[in-house]
Amino acid sequence: MSETFTLKKNGDFQKLYRRGKSYVSPVLVTYIIRNNSDKLRFGITTGKKIGNAVKRSRARRVIRAAFFELEPKLKRGYDFVFVARGKTPFVKSTDVKKAMEMHLKSAGIIRE
Repeated sequence: MSETFTLKKNGDFQKLYRRGKSYVSPVLVTYIIRNNSDKLRFGITTGKKIGNAVKRSRARRVIRAAFFELEPKLKRGYDFVFVARGKTPFVKSTDVKKAMEMHLKSAGIIRE
C-alpha cells in the first residue's frame, strides 16, 4: 500500500505552478501534475493575503481535513498543490471538500 507524502521543496511547488493543470473555485485553487511513482504527494499554500497567522492556520487545517477525507478515493501517482483563497478560513471543511472533489473529478483522478 502506498502512502501520502507532503511536498516541502520550493522546486516541487514551482514545477506544479509552471506545468501543472489548475482548477479554480472561490474557496480553493488546485494544481495537479502526474509524478512518476506510486505515491500521492500534496502541498498547501496560504499567502499573507488570507489574513493573520490564525486565519492562515485555519485555512491549512480545513484544506488538510478535506484532502484526507478524499484521499482513499484518489488514484496514485499524482502531485497536488492546494492554494487557499480569501474565503477559505471562513468556510467549513465540507465546503472545501466539495470544491476539491469537483476539481479532482474534472481532472479524472477520483476512482469510482
